[in-house]
Amino acid sequence: MTTAPTTPRAWAVTRHRLFWPAAVLAVLLLANLAFTSDFFALHLKGGHLYGSTVDILHFGAPLILVSLGMTLVIATGGIDLSVGSTVAIAGALACLHISEAADPGSLGTVLGAVGIALGTAVLLGLANGVLVARVGVQPIIATLILMVAGRGVAQLITDGQIITITSEPYKLIGGGYWLAMPFAILLSALVALLTALLTRSTALGLLLEAVGGNPVASRLVGIRAMRLVGLVYVFSALCAAVAGLMVSSNVSAADGNNAGLWIELDAILAVVIGGTSLNGGRFSIGGTVLGALIIQTLSTTVYTIGIPPETTLVFKAFVVITVCLIQSPNFRAKLARRGAGRRGGVRPGPAAAITNREVGA
Repeated sequence: MTTAPTTPRAWAVTRHRLFWPAAVLAVLLLANLAFTSDFFALHLKGGHLYGSTVDILHFGAPLILVSLGMTLVIATGGIDLSVGSTVAIAGALACLHISEAADPGSLGTVLGAVGIALGTAVLLGLANGVLVARVGVQPIIATLILMVAGRGVAQLITDGQIITITSEPYKLIGGGYWLAMPFAILLSALVALLTALLTRSTALGLLLEAVGGNPVASRLVGIRAMRLVGLVYVFSALCAAVAGLMVSSNVSAADGNNAGLWIELDAILAVVIGGTSLNGGRFSIGGTVLGALIIQTLSTTVYTIGIPPETTLVFKAFVVITVCLIQSPNFRAKLARRGAGRRGGVRPGPAAAITNREVGA
């Protein structure tokens, strides 16, 4: 009498959607110890916390924000290629307002700059949402329009120059500290927490997954898909605008040409690494955060190792492809079957047993 083999608890853990992104992130972090012995060391100087891991979280905060907005857009079956341009526009508008103000260092001036940037982001998100939900333009085309035109708008705002500012309140957003931690980390963590609560503690997450999984059926059951699609594009633009404020605040300058350049591609990679399908439907906020941290840790590791800058993108692409293959259930199943076959551990099925008896085995 044979008993069915039981699945070890350790193997059951690997089936969780967050296991492989977390495992890859841990491997990347540990790999840095080979090049920097004090990689995990933390130092408190002047009431500010410093360290390599803190830097990864700090510099990865804008990507986390953009990736959160991208996650909800992809969950509805769409894509947003305009987030990089929105980053540039938001930073350019904020810095332009501060540079032209009578008192650049006043709190009122900074709040006005933030309000202008966020208000413009809402309009940009609405434009994308209307094109996709109302007009019926394909998401990749609708957002590609703003991706191209928006970069030009950002350069028009800055007049093709880099706008530099001096404003301590504005510096807090991307380069300041609060409670010993970089404020950007706390802000991105707050947005991620609120996004997770809104999508998992309410019906909003299920509605988004329904729209992305089967838009026709969702409309037939009464879900207002158009409003939801428009809402996620507005949310994506707002996240990108906050990221733009972080980027420009951290360097106290606005660069309409390079700010947020190609961040949309990193955001898409972060979402995919986190386990969200580009076809829409189920999504993972936690997975997206891990994916963004993997991208940022990978960039940090590349510079730490000393890989030439011209091969950085190739190295990043190779690692991302490897991560995606590792967390693919079909790919892992094929490797497991092939490994078991080479070890002779494949148990012959009924057909094989009959064949063996026929040949006198």
